Amino acid sequence: MQAANLSAVSEFILIGFSTLPHLQLMFFLLFLLMYLFMLLGNVLIMATIWSERSLHTPMYLFLCALSISEILYTFAIIPRMLADLLSTHRSISFMACASQMFFSFTFGFTHSFLLTVMGYDRYVAICHPLHYNVLMSPRGCACLVAWSWVGGLVMGLVVTSAIFQLTFCGPNGIHHFACHVPPLLKLACGTDAQVVAKGVGMMCIMALLGCCLLILLSYAFIVATILRIPSAEGQHKAFSTCASHLTVVVVHYGFASVIYLKPKGPQSLEGDTLMGITYTVLTPFLSPIIFSLRNKELKNAMKKTFLNVLYSTGSYSYYLVITLNGV
Repeated sequence: MQAANLSAVSEFILIGFSTLPHLQLMFFLLFLLMYLFMLLGNVLIMATIWSERSLHTPMYLFLCALSISEILYTFAIIPRMLADLLSTHRSISFMACASQMFFSFTFGFTHSFLLTVMGYDRYVAICHPLHYNVLMSPRGCACLVAWSWVGGLVMGLVVTSAIFQLTFCGPNGIHHFACHVPPLLKLACGTDAQVVAKGVGMMCIMALLGCCLLILLSYAFIVATILRIPSAEGQHKAFSTCASHLTVVVVHYGFASVIYLKPKGPQSLEGDTLMGITYTVLTPFLSPIIFSLRNKELKNAMKKTFLNVLYSTGSYSYYLVITLNGV
């Protein structure tokens, strides 16, 4: 990125929810509670997987990596958004805007790639159970996770480099709560803006559709295999191992399609901002709930971990009281 391209714009203004001033405090409290719940849910999932040896399997390794990417993705956007809801000074520097876009794209696409890998894991487990330990070896799983992160990093670098090599000559108001690509492209000037917009749009859509198609292909084979299982109990048991992942995929790509595949047309700026909330806040909020409620093995392990923490805390408090009374 050359200094000549930094142009006259040295900072942007995140307009966000400033057009809805009477709702800002309510939004702040709601999004803060959802964010804290998301953090607690994902940390509890990771702690449970770490502490329970029965969960040291590829499926839960991928789930742990998914929780990490979700925490990092929301951390790149939500704290800044919460601060802006309570502030009248919503400016963000040129480099801070570029950094936010890079990290949000990196962790967002890492999340999509990990969901695709989890679909492949379920395909191997149900369609090729005898080869599962070979195909999903610890080294192989580590490589799949690593490539998911590398893929996200490449997407973040390419998209951010393409956007921020453009010239921004004013105005500098971004009609969003984050450095989102479409409203930022509207501020770019010069003949390259339309070319970059089409290139970035096609790249993001192709990556999302590619992941989605691979997941659909995996589940097409999974459904075909499950239907060949003679007993209804066996079919239910096989499908139950996929239920939480499939539900998260539907939620994730459903909201992503609303953001990236919606038809172009006249729409209010407030509507675009509120639609962005579905993917940035609502999807990460629902993900740990779905995995903890729909996955019976994980749910039981989380209860056990939570009760152990309460028991340990209670035992320590009792010991402390006895010690103090003795003194």
